[in-house]
Amino acid sequence: MAARETLSPGSSPPMSSSLAGINDGVSVALSPDAVPFSPLAPGDREEMGSVAAQFSHYASKLVSLRAGDSGSLKTQLNLLFDQLISENYSPNHNIRPEEVCALLIHVTRLVPLSQEHLVVKLCQLTHHLLNQLQVIVDEQTLDACVCYVVRALAVCSLWTHSEVLQALSTLIYGNGPRCNRHLSELLGDGGVLRLYSDPSQPDMELRRAALSCMTNLCLGVPGQAPLEDPYRSVCFRVFLQTLQSPRPPDAEELLYCTVVQGAVKGLQSSLCGGKWRFGGQEELGTLLAVLKRLMFQGCPGVCVEWPSVLYPAPLPQYETCSTPKPPEPPRNPPTQTSGNKKKKSRGRGRKGGEEDEEREAEPRLQRGGRGEAWSKTSVLPSPGVPSLYPLWKSSSDSEFSDPEGAAHSKLRLFHGRVRQGVLLCLLAVVKAVEKRTLYGYWSSFIPDAPIGGPPPLTLLTVVLKDPSPKVRACALQVVSALLDGSRQFLGVAEDLAPARTSYTPFSFSLATAVRELHRSLSLALLAEASAHTLTQIIKCLAHLVCNAPYNRLRPGLLSPLWRQIRPYLRHRDVNVRVSVLTLYGALVSTQAPLSEIQLLLSHTSQETVLSWRQREGFSSPHTPPSHKYNTPGEEEPGVPWLLQLCVSLVTQPRDDQSDSEGPGGGGATALEPSPVRLEALQVLAHLVRGYFPLCQACLCDLGQVSARCLRETDPSVQLHGAKLLEELGTGIIQQYRPDSSQSESCRIPISQVVQFWVDVLSGPLNGALQSHQHPTLQTSACDTLSSILPQAFTQLPEKSQVLCVTVLLGLTYSDNSLVKAAAVRALGVYILFPCLREDVMFVADTANAILTALDDRSPNVRSKAAWSLGNLTDTLIVNMGCVGEVFQEELSDMLVLQMLQSATKAASDKDRVKSNAVRALGNLLHFLSVSQLTRPGFQRPLEEAVSALVTTVQSEATMKVRWNACYALGNAFKNPALPLDSASWSGDAFSALCCVVTSCQNFKVRIKSAAALSVPACRHCYGDAERFGHVWRSLATALEHSEETQDFLEYRYCSSLRHTLTHTLTHLLRLSQSQDMPALGMSLVTEEGRCFKEHLVKYLRGEGGTEGGRGGGTEGGGGTEGGRGEMEGERERKGEERVRTLGETLERLRSLCVDGEEEGDEGRDGGEEERSALVVAFLEDVLRSCEELKVSPSD
Repeated sequence: MAARETLSPGSSPPMSSSLAGINDGVSVALSPDAVPFSPLAPGDREEMGSVAAQFSHYASKLVSLRAGDSGSLKTQLNLLFDQLISENYSPNHNIRPEEVCALLIHVTRLVPLSQEHLVVKLCQLTHHLLNQLQVIVDEQTLDACVCYVVRALAVCSLWTHSEVLQALSTLIYGNGPRCNRHLSELLGDGGVLRLYSDPSQPDMELRRAALSCMTNLCLGVPGQAPLEDPYRSVCFRVFLQTLQSPRPPDAEELLYCTVVQGAVKGLQSSLCGGKWRFGGQEELGTLLAVLKRLMFQGCPGVCVEWPSVLYPAPLPQYETCSTPKPPEPPRNPPTQTSGNKKKKSRGRGRKGGEEDEEREAEPRLQRGGRGEAWSKTSVLPSPGVPSLYPLWKSSSDSEFSDPEGAAHSKLRLFHGRVRQGVLLCLLAVVKAVEKRTLYGYWSSFIPDAPIGGPPPLTLLTVVLKDPSPKVRACALQVVSALLDGSRQFLGVAEDLAPARTSYTPFSFSLATAVRELHRSLSLALLAEASAHTLTQIIKCLAHLVCNAPYNRLRPGLLSPLWRQIRPYLRHRDVNVRVSVLTLYGALVSTQAPLSEIQLLLSHTSQETVLSWRQREGFSSPHTPPSHKYNTPGEEEPGVPWLLQLCVSLVTQPRDDQSDSEGPGGGGATALEPSPVRLEALQVLAHLVRGYFPLCQACLCDLGQVSARCLRETDPSVQLHGAKLLEELGTGIIQQYRPDSSQSESCRIPISQVVQFWVDVLSGPLNGALQSHQHPTLQTSACDTLSSILPQAFTQLPEKSQVLCVTVLLGLTYSDNSLVKAAAVRALGVYILFPCLREDVMFVADTANAILTALDDRSPNVRSKAAWSLGNLTDTLIVNMGCVGEVFQEELSDMLVLQMLQSATKAASDKDRVKSNAVRALGNLLHFLSVSQLTRPGFQRPLEEAVSALVTTVQSEATMKVRWNACYALGNAFKNPALPLDSASWSGDAFSALCCVVTSCQNFKVRIKSAAALSVPACRHCYGDAERFGHVWRSLATALEHSEETQDFLEYRYCSSLRHTLTHTLTHLLRLSQSQDMPALGMSLVTEEGRCFKEHLVKYLRGEGGTEGGRGGGTEGGGGTEGGRGEMEGERERKGEERVRTLGETLERLRSLCVDGEEEGDEGRDGGEEERSALVVAFLEDVLRSCEELKVSPSD
């Protein structure tokens, strides 16, 4: 067939110049040497014995054929193609991909394009072999075959194109990045695929096949570059245009469903593996509107005017069900999408074959099941209001003939597949789009509380009403993806305050959305019969519980959920039981401790539940047996039933085996399946972490559970047992913190804690520490050792103490980075123990281990080592005050020098290393003695250390790093042995702090820099009058502009910043000398002086925040009268002390002025004396203002 110059949809594309060398259909002489075809006899076939041998036999026959003049070539090709296509292949048949590729290249050269029946069989063979053998062709075969099929599309008749496109789709599957040379022919202007996928193409099968090809081009392949953005955008627009186009009047509904499915799969492939790159919010809103419409494809009773675009809040739209009233302009609620990962089916959907997919089972409507849930949500048909109730459920078989019934059933199946694919595509959209952008579309997919009228069509509508369990499960996955990571967004929700009548705050709207989610998912839980969908409902509830701010919501949401899911602990499906435990873990870990959860855990005596083991007569959570059992140990008062349940699940044998556990789960001594036991251990860990006071009575029992887990052979069970031990140790430490709210009488006695750790250290934990084949278990065991209470460690037997220290020191030299990091971190905890920090030998051994770890290749190891080095240097400072110079003398100077040099080097590492390295530098500079500073070997390391701190303060590092660097400089200034007045580096240090205090955008960094400038205790430390004046002016300028910031969140620290700046300025006033008066006087007569006076008066009265606080001393005023009285008294005492100190400063400055006048210094002119008088007058005015405010009645 001749190629045409121009092409309309449905016609053949033009020939390409790049296809030279491909057989163009001209007759070729057949070789007389060609081997004649002879079919195998039945006996010969049996002798071949295997599919691989048969393939090799037929392939060799094909390869031996040559183009010649033999008239039997066509017949031989037909027979050989039929034989190869008739075989059923699988990847296990040991057929090499190279053989397949060589065969395909050969047959494309052998079959002329004029023989259209052979071309079709060749395309069928290509699809059959590649699809069943799961072969991805190499680049040479790809080029040859793609050129052949594109040429076939240009030359062959239209009836062949469907098979040719199917072969093309199979060839490019997994080869999209390798098709660069063919992309212009396929996707360029007038390209083959764009022509056949155009909505005006009348042949729906061709459209479907072309969309399948484009889908496989967009399919991401791990390790290969994705399709280029311009071509990916072309495909995206084609897919979206296909979904937006209405069904042609003459098109069959089933074929149209396959086209929609192909476009939806294409969109999913376009979005997977990357971020959204297809335009702005207009394109996103268009796509979301299309997907939302197709979520209800084929649902009876849905007659809605769908908007073409969904807009983010605050542009509200509301879709309304059509009624007999005149139509109104469509409106939609503000919208949002969400997503989650969904693994692509392992089946090669690339090749088209949907026919072998299993038909979806229709759920039975049971009493108390979905029908009951629908009735509760007012979805049953009512006069004038359409419903999503599946009308075909109530249709009798007599309403239509058997062929009609089969057609209806098939149509329902295809509609369900469309809805399922649309929801999976929605997951891909949410994965690709930034979360913050999706929040604007939230209300289009998650409803608020029903206010009346027909319910909105949202994802929860699908969850509650869709007849397909697979579609309901996909909708639940989308809801879970919306909820996952939305804690910051949902954190705004609040309904504790009384409802407003004038308007509805956004926080209240979010709170009602959370309540509607609880209500709808609870109804879905009651109605669901499918175990897989039931699992998705419970997982969705877990996502909701993890992200909703229940401390800002009215109580009562969690208690019904807690009780409703309890019967599902007896469900026969393991996945359901695991998901229930996951939900319980979320309940006891979210915003713990919640008073509502505490009551549910404590008040167990009022509840009677079915035994989690006994399942006789159990059919569903809605129909419990008549007899009741207690959860194991429930009669014991004071112990949460959830704790006892989880302990039983971990330790006690099962009485029976569920249907889904598989072999090996039965028998009287068989334990629960591993997933159930692991999830139960995680719940125990969450329970101990959040509600330790309720669990502390079972401390020894939980220790025995952990020991039992550590003795097992399953590494996962051992790991969770070790983590439970760590949580127990951490809970004990929290009880003994100075700021703990728990009274001493309610704490676990030290003697019991000591005995607990003695038992643990003499048990199987030692084996876990030495389990070199399981480094993750070793890591967790090291974390467990670091959770020993310091007071209890002191009372442990000496052999236990030596064991802990020796094992940890040895593991710091492990080959595994995780183990090494955990051991170094544990040593960083131990170095703070009172019984160990004064041991010079332990300090030296720990320092050497940390210094070695600081040079490790792993950033994680270096980060933990830097943190431990910071703790070790903290210990050095503590020992300076407790032990004195004796400790400094006993510690090796060489070791101190090595620590100083290593910390300096680490200060140039990554930020997470640098933040603790600069902390260690500050401590070491504070620790250095006079004898060390005078040694030549310390001079250069000292300068490099200070230079590293100065560089970090002025760098663009994270604010935490800069905050620590400012603190470190202030810590170094505390060392009286440092020559701040004469050292060359001191000027740089002061300049860096002055620069930061005036220019840094982060107020916490400013606060720490101002605090560091107030550390030097003597006037000479600030250098000459010029440097002193520079420090003063920087602080005064920072105070004047202390409310100027571009980040609203920084206002939390305004009060603390002003307080610290004022404190530092008064400190400078107290130290100032006569040579400093000119700079101070010039500053005090300007606007800086007026601002300083205002804040100084507040400071002297004890007002304002404290250093590092959040400011605004009146925030959170919900304390008791006694607490407020104590705070008021403390403020007055501080104010009186500050006024007294400032008065002493005033008297000293007055004496300086008098001395200067008596001596008549030649270096002082009248202007300097005048400025000194200005300073004195300023202080007198401030003190006078304080006295006036003190006696003022309004005070």
